[in-house]
Amino acid sequence: MLGLVESNNGSGIWLGYVFLFATIAIYASIGLMSRTSDITDYYIAGRKVPAIFNGMATAADWMSAATFIGLVGILFSSGYKGLAFIVGWTGGFCLVAMLIAPYIRKFGSYTIPDFLAIRYSQGLEGGSRLVRLVAVFTTILCSFVYLVAQIQGVGLIVNRFIGVEFGIGVFFGLAGILVCSFLGGMRAVTWTQVAQYIILVIALILPLGMISYQKHGSFIPQATYGQVLQEIEYHERDFEVTAEEVKVRDYYQKRVEYLEKRISQLPQSYFDGKKQAEKELRDARMSQASLKDVKALEKKLQTYPASPGDAYELWQKEKQEAYQRSRTATPSMEPISSKAMGASGLEQLNFILLIFCLMFGTASLPHILTRYYTTPSVAATRYSVFWTLFFVVIFYLSVPALAAVVKLELFKNLVGISYTDLPNWVLQWRKLEPPVLSLADINGDGFVQWAEIVISPDMIILAAPEIAGLPYVISGLVAAGALAAALSTADGLLLTIANAISHDVYFHMIDKKASHQKRVTTAKIALLGVALFAAYVTSLRPGDILFLVGSAFSLAASSFFAVLILAVFSKRINQWGAIAGMITGLAVSGTYIALNYPFVSRITGVFGERWFGIDPIASGAFGIPTSFVAAYLVSYMTKPNVPVISRLVDYLRESKTTV
Repeated sequence: MLGLVESNNGSGIWLGYVFLFATIAIYASIGLMSRTSDITDYYIAGRKVPAIFNGMATAADWMSAATFIGLVGILFSSGYKGLAFIVGWTGGFCLVAMLIAPYIRKFGSYTIPDFLAIRYSQGLEGGSRLVRLVAVFTTILCSFVYLVAQIQGVGLIVNRFIGVEFGIGVFFGLAGILVCSFLGGMRAVTWTQVAQYIILVIALILPLGMISYQKHGSFIPQATYGQVLQEIEYHERDFEVTAEEVKVRDYYQKRVEYLEKRISQLPQSYFDGKKQAEKELRDARMSQASLKDVKALEKKLQTYPASPGDAYELWQKEKQEAYQRSRTATPSMEPISSKAMGASGLEQLNFILLIFCLMFGTASLPHILTRYYTTPSVAATRYSVFWTLFFVVIFYLSVPALAAVVKLELFKNLVGISYTDLPNWVLQWRKLEPPVLSLADINGDGFVQWAEIVISPDMIILAAPEIAGLPYVISGLVAAGALAAALSTADGLLLTIANAISHDVYFHMIDKKASHQKRVTTAKIALLGVALFAAYVTSLRPGDILFLVGSAFSLAASSFFAVLILAVFSKRINQWGAIAGMITGLAVSGTYIALNYPFVSRITGVFGERWFGIDPIASGAFGIPTSFVAAYLVSYMTKPNVPVISRLVDYLRESKTTV
């Protein structure tokens, strides 16, 4: 119906409002109908969620903004290397099904810190306060990093489809998150996530099917996009040797050399550059240059780095970007590109390590594991993991196909056209701040070259319908799906943090006599406070969505994976070993990320070097083994567990149960 209205009246931004606000209204209605003050309902949905619906809710909780927005982008820009995310994330649920979910459900607590505190309690009533405190801190840290990435995705969606500034869009998104989770806790979040899964899957599969049928004559691109990949490979090889493309790459190679020289001459080059910018502005004003030229020079001076340190960071970033654009395009079909920066052996190592970090991270994220407390029994938990995988695979089979058809569309209908004939979608996306798309006629021939296009991976799926020429109503649907993905994960993360504060900190450490009503109220207050703080941090633009999510996985894997596995499969690991494992793994992984992450380096002024060439997103490669080693060494150097802990482990591992 909306498509018919659009065809008669023309596309308009109102369609963005319709889809975004209509879907938020649906979520708000579900949240309102599911409101509760019962402690079990608020924390774990009363343990009444059927396996198939819990699988659907977990899939929605899982398919975050990074998955919906970022994964298509990483496959678009990196080709084969992006498959590490699909393999790692999918494989992680196998670990969840076999090694963790059934056991924590059988244990029957409310939170992951609660499970760890009692398992590593040395027989103390109420569990170990130290283990609980460390686990709560780690839960909050990992979940908060992940939460910021989700709210950033919401800000991007609202910025594009409603037209408000990014910072305001973040707080719009915050309102959407709160209406889903504030009143009903896990009970409300579960049923809103079921609705969000349905919306986000339709928002992916429908546009993909329409693009594939319209352009390639196939309604099932997941099974037939091999031909699309062959066409992409043909164009990529053509771009390697085309004279105009080579000219653009040569320009950026010279840019790399220029920036290397400026960096090597710091701090003098910083002061010389500032004096030159000031002189250019004075000369322009004295010569009565055009207002446009004067404004451009004023902006150049305003955006000039504030200090030599800032200049170093900015010029290093520009140098890296120029280097990437001076190279030939990353081949989509080659597992390891011989033309890419670094040795192919190191690329292979990073690819494999990223897969394992994502697998172990999936099996360690508290907001995912908490969902398996909501099922009626251990058997239902196992079925629930199966359904989660089923619903996730539907999505993951479609994402590579969408990335491929959009890339081919750009190759055919953007590259080679005149700058005077740019399609309308390019003009619209170029207006966004911060910029997500830019084109510049570097070689001066008046035609678009592939090397002249700078496109943010995060915009690919949101712009896909416009790129393919579909009605704008489909873009609104995709935006609604992306919003559903971001909101569903953000709801789960917020609730995980709030419940850890309410149950583990307030109830277990401050007021053991607190009533159920006071505990639920505390959770709501904590949820609101964390949400506001996360929105503020997001407004600072702390980094790329996919990197933030990858960091959260490495942090979770480094701190939780070892102690969760050893809690079930080792009777010897004790309280001190668990504390050492969590702290050591978190410290090693967190330090590596901090030393190599520009946002943190900008705050601390400390710039680190990569250890053995490992990417920071795979910092779990250092943290996970360190956590295991620390847990074992400290446990065997301290007193063993009391007999009741051995009996608890035996109970968890019994094969027959009716729990």
